[in-house]
This record gives sequence, C-alpha cells and structure tokens, in this order.
Amino acid sequence: MNNPQEHFKKVISHAKEYGFVFQSSEVYDGLSAVYDYGQNGVELKKNIRDYWWKAMVQMNTNIVGLDAAIFMHPTTWKASGHVDAFNDPLIDNKDSKKRYRADVLVEDYCAKIEQKIEKEAKKGKKRFGEGFDEVEFLATNGRVLGYRKKIDAILKRLGKSLGEEDLADVKALIEELEIADPVSGSRNWTDVKQFNLMFGTKLGASADSAMDLYLRPETAQGIFVNFLNVQKTGRMKIPFGIAQTGKAFRNEIVARQFIFRMREFEQMEMQFFIKPGTQSKWYNHWKQARLKWHLSLGMGESNYRFHNHEKLAHYADSAADIEFKFPFGFKELEGIHSRTDFDLSQHEKYAGKKLQFFDPEENKNYTPYVLETSIGLDRMFLAVFSNSLQEEALENNSSRTVLKIPSVLSPYKAAVLPLVKKDGLPEIAQTILKDLQWDFNVIYDEKDAVGRRYRRQDAIGTPFCVTVDHQTLEDNTVTLRYRDSMEQIRVDKKEISKIINQEVSAKNWLNKL
Repeated sequence: MNNPQEHFKKVISHAKEYGFVFQSSEVYDGLSAVYDYGQNGVELKKNIRDYWWKAMVQMNTNIVGLDAAIFMHPTTWKASGHVDAFNDPLIDNKDSKKRYRADVLVEDYCAKIEQKIEKEAKKGKKRFGEGFDEVEFLATNGRVLGYRKKIDAILKRLGKSLGEEDLADVKALIEELEIADPVSGSRNWTDVKQFNLMFGTKLGASADSAMDLYLRPETAQGIFVNFLNVQKTGRMKIPFGIAQTGKAFRNEIVARQFIFRMREFEQMEMQFFIKPGTQSKWYNHWKQARLKWHLSLGMGESNYRFHNHEKLAHYADSAADIEFKFPFGFKELEGIHSRTDFDLSQHEKYAGKKLQFFDPEENKNYTPYVLETSIGLDRMFLAVFSNSLQEEALENNSSRTVLKIPSVLSPYKAAVLPLVKKDGLPEIAQTILKDLQWDFNVIYDEKDAVGRRYRRQDAIGTPFCVTVDHQTLEDNTVTLRYRDSMEQIRVDKKEISKIINQEVSAKNWLNKL
C-alpha cells in the first residue's frame, strides 16, 4: 500500500466491509459528512476514549471528569466569541459552482509541496542506500530547504491575512499560487467571505415563545461555566484540570476526507486551570505529555510532528498542533492551547458573577489561566485505523489483510474457535469464552475452516485466536495464535487469561509514559 490515495480508498472500503464505519442513513442515499459507527467501530472508539480517560483522569489525582449538556444558554456562545468570530473563510468557483474553504485550498497546495519533499527523500535513500541519513538530508539538501522555505512563507502570509481578516489578500494568495478548482481545474474564483459554523435550533413548546439556541460547536465551554461548581464541590486546588468527552457540531461546508472532518463529531478535552504567569511551563509540559501518550501506542514516532500556530485564536497566547501523518498527509490530530484567562473573564463579564479562585497561600482571589488539550476522537480513530491497515505477502505466495491495531485498543481481545463443530469441542470453547468474558471483550466463531476464521479476525484486528482442538480433550491445552506474527503456541487453558492480559493491559501500555 505505497500509494497513499489507494491506501485511503482501502481504508474507507475496509471500514464498511468489516463493520467499523457506515454512511449515515445509507438506505436513503446517505447524509453528507455524517457517519455511524458499526459493531466493531463502536468498540474501537470506546477503547480509544477509555485509554485517553485512564491516562488523563484516572492517572492524575488533580484532574476530574465532567459531562456537560449539549444545550447551553445562548449567551454562552456570545461570551465565548463564537457568535461573532466562529467563522470559516469560504470561496466559490464560478465555473464548477463548488464551495471551498480558502485556507484549506492553500494548505492543500502546501501539502503537495510536502509530497515533493518526501519524493526527494526517497530518491536520496535510493541513491545512498543503507548509509542514508534522512534527518541530515532534510536539514541540508538545497532543494528540500527551498521547498520548506516556500511552505513557511505561504503559511505565514495566510496566517497573517486571516488574523487581520484581510480576505482580499487570501484570495490574492490563491490567485498568485495559481490554485485551481480540484473538480474543474478552473481558476475563476469569487471573493472570500466568512461563514459562521454553528447550528441553530429552538427550545420551547411554541414558535412564539421558543428560545434560539445553538448546538455546541465545542465541549470546552461546558467546562468553563462549571469551573466553580467543580472546584468548590471537589475542593480542588490550583493547578487542576477538568476533562470531558462528548459530541460537538459544526456546519462544515467543506466536510471531507471520510471521518476526518464531519458535521457531528466527538471531542476529548481537558482544561487545566493554572496560576497566571505559569502558562509557559504548563504549555510545554502538556505538549510533551500529550505527545508521549500518542507515542505509547507504538504507531511510529516519524508519523507525528508539532505545528506551531502562526495565527493564534483570539483567546490564545500560544498554540500548537500535534499532527499525524494520515494517508492524505500530515494533519491536525490534537491541539494544545494556552487560553490565558479569556474564557473565565468573558463568562464573568456576561453572567455578572465571579468565576475566580481564592488562593490561600497568597490570600487573594484571581481569575485562573487555562491550558487546553483537545483531541478529536474521530480523527484519532482514523489515525489508528489507517495506520493499522496492512496487506502482507506470505511465504506461500498468498497474502492477508490485517489490522495491526494496538492491542490495548482492539475491539476484541481474543476469538475463541473450536476446530470443528463436533466431538465436544464447541462446548469446551464456550466454557473458555464465558471465563474470558469476565475480563475481556471476546468473540466466538465456529463457521468455515479455521484458516478462514483466522483471516476474519486479522481483518478486524483481534490480537489473539484461541483454538480448541482434539488435543484439548487430552491435556487441556489450546492453540494460541498471535495476530501480528501468526505464531502459534500450545498453552494450558488456565494460562490464556494471563497471556492476553499481559498484551492488552492498559497498565502495560501506559507504563511507556
């Protein structure tokens, strides 16, 4: 799967074929940029959420959880700036009638330059062989440095123009780069305009008395308005954090790339409340802590990088993204933002109520600063899924499709398989299944030849297969097959749970931190 575009097509196809992700309302021809998670997808998604929650909340004594409502008082979004400033710069092509995010068009242009850098690296590796130092090559090669300089200049100008709301210059940049409509190839563009992303709705029994509301575009504000509730009832001391997972909604005009950018999505956020003046220390702390969490999953250090923001949001004094190498290039996976005291101060102003912390050591009240970590659960799902899907050539000239999902996240930890459907083997297999179900999510399969069943489990990422055969009747041993290596060993039935736990335990994976 060397071709990224072909790989991405196989990711989308595999996700549907094996019950991970379906198009929403598919029987009615679907709903654009809205997806449902199938029987295997919902398990993978839950395991990612649990892995994040364990690392973020369970393993930190000064971080607690929250589940705020999706509906919030409409003034919330005025205070947060979403009513006035939550916009995307959109541009239409006059010939194709297609609408695009102007900033994404420019970023995609830069992504193509990134691909040229990767091609230069591949040529260098082919030329110099085993002695090739890719890091040094990328840092010294003249052509690569030229490409990198061009990317930096483009993104810096884009950030400056967006920050100053100079939409005319954004259009000028698109025209200067000769960016064409991806559909028609036309360069006949309209002016760039801002479009608010929030979904509006109504609350009330009648049209006359109904209140205008918004579906929340982020989960963070639910944390901020509950700051004092949590701090006082939990007797929390600065620094402390509040974590939350939940749905958010954005009326994305240019929703694309499968589940990467959707209109209904799920976030995993933590807002860390700190003493003013300490934000630099905590910003660097959480940048490294969050990268370590990602690296603990073993998906390849080279697949991650930091991107420091040129254009800062109105509330931030520092911001960076952890980007992941998706099949369509490096894109944002998680954001780390130093939000200053903007949010709490704004809610104080609009609500007319103090949202401050009394510091007993300094004997004074102050409005805490906030350090945010925010990751898209759906994007994390796509990162794990796309990175794990592999096609392997086998020694017998056949091949297999395997999802090498980090076993701590796998939908099922083991499959229990009787070799044949007779001779008492299914009964023993069912006994093993019921015993394992107390500790793990496991699956039972007795249809088809055992080789086909192995392939089915490979395709959904099950790290172990437990096969009950006739030898089991004699000595109570089973065949334990490892997904990644396909190695098969004989183990006593009593050892199965221990071996599986060593491989899939969150404790063993998070200990890498």
